[in-house]
Parts: sequence; structure tokens; C-alpha cells
Amino acid sequence: MKKIAALAATLLCGAALAQAPCPAAEDVSPRQLLGVWKAHVEGDAADVTLTLQPHPEYAESFSGTLERGGQRLMVAGDLDDDGFTLEESSDGKHIAATWLGDVVQGGCGREIRGTWTPDGQTTGRAFVLRKQ
Repeated sequence: MKKIAALAATLLCGAALAQAPCPAAEDVSPRQLLGVWKAHVEGDAADVTLTLQPHPEYAESFSGTLERGGQRLMVAGDLDDDGFTLEESSDGKHIAATWLGDVVQGGCGREIRGTWTPDGQTTGRAFVLRKQ
């Protein structure tokens, strides 16, 4: 029994050491942003769900869907030296809103903060994205 407990402890320690360190915000890659996110936009009662996957045409970009109030919108974006950019569209042709933000330092690539701006407006609202 002691041998099993010792083996289990060794395996757990090895797994903890094998985990990658938390990347600095500037080291987060677009690939690390793939997956499911919850977004809260200032002033909105309900959060939105954002699902990002590799963009089918652009290797360093992502696309996916955004679900808000029973409506599903298409999204496409990228992450580069200028920060996080995401555009949402109801028809895949016209931009309905833009998300501009930055990966949060110390958040291990799991939190993005910025401004959500509907098309045609000059003032946006703060948003927080958290990876699920």
C-alpha cells in the first residue's frame, strides 16, 4: 500500500513539473486563444459565449461564433503586436461590432480586457473575456 501511495505522489509531482509555465502576455500566441470564452460587456445583463477555432484561410488568425441572447454571430480576429482584435458579423460580410483589447499580464493567456464598439459608434464599452 505504501508503494502505491509513493508511486501516486511521484506521478503527481511529475505532472505538476511538466506543466508549462504561465506565459507573459506578449508571449501568448493566437493558437493559445482557441477554445470557449465567456465575455462580459459593461452594461449588459447577460454574458456572451465566444468559441474560437483556427481560421480556415489564415494560419495566424482565428474565427468562430459568438452567442448572445439566443442569437449566433460569426467572428474573426487575430492577436498581434497591436493586441487582440475581433470582428463580429451577423451575415459574414458586414462588421456589426469590433472588440479591441489586450491579453492581461499574469493571466496566463486566459483573460483579455478591452473595448467593444458597435459599428457606426465612436464610443465603446469595456469588456472582459475569460477562457473557460
